[in-house]
Amino acid sequence: MQWQEEAIILGVKRHGETSVIAEVMTPSRGRHLGLVRSGRSRSMQPVLQAGNRVDVIWRARLHDHLGEFRIEPLQLRAAQLMETATAVYGVQAMGALLRLLPERDPHPHLYQALDIILDNLHDPVDAGELFVRFELAVLNELGFGLDLSECAATGLRTDLIYVSPKTGRAVCRTAGAPYAERMLSLPAFLSEGQSKAADPDSLAAAFRLTAHFLNRHVYDPRGLNENAARDGFVQAALKALERRATEGRSRPPALDKAV
Repeated sequence: MQWQEEAIILGVKRHGETSVIAEVMTPSRGRHLGLVRSGRSRSMQPVLQAGNRVDVIWRARLHDHLGEFRIEPLQLRAAQLMETATAVYGVQAMGALLRLLPERDPHPHLYQALDIILDNLHDPVDAGELFVRFELAVLNELGFGLDLSECAATGLRTDLIYVSPKTGRAVCRTAGAPYAERMLSLPAFLSEGQSKAADPDSLAAAFRLTAHFLNRHVYDPRGLNENAARDGFVQAALKALERRATEGRSRPPALDKAV
């Protein structure tokens, strides 16, 4: 059996003296593993870095075998991703999120989002908002998507400032006021039709929002802990955004295209 597709490197593990097992994300075959012979060679090590986009040929005798990868570089961006804390932590944290999905389960929307976000993660100012949207996309692909389009109680599509911690649905100001202390905040930049960029407070609220539902629906039921890289990313992203708050900067179009 054989297939060929572009892919993004998520990570590698040593295998024997000279080989590695590479983990990649592909558009139509999802997260996939394969053996790369001589993967620890000087020529292959720069290629097999997390975040790089590559061309992959997979071969195996049977579909359920590990199989072997032949990998050629398409876009080597790992060096750029090593320049900022948000990029270093972000690559690791997004890889951990993708590992929550079943292996070989196709998620083309997540692949496209990952590819766009990796091109912008080196910018620490915008990385936080991109990452939050990626977490929301992962929740949606896992079957736990949030409904932030209208108020769960009234059906209104305006003045949505809360999210129910139980249902994951948006709640408007009037309907949520009596239960405000128990509600999660809905940052304005996550509301449908909003073009406003995140500020430090709204980004921190967004991180709390996605963390709550990841813990509730994914980590706790599976007996897992939140990936440590996420905490490092959150801290780095908030610091970067706080620095921007006094400088001012226009919103890049990549934020609207990512997820």
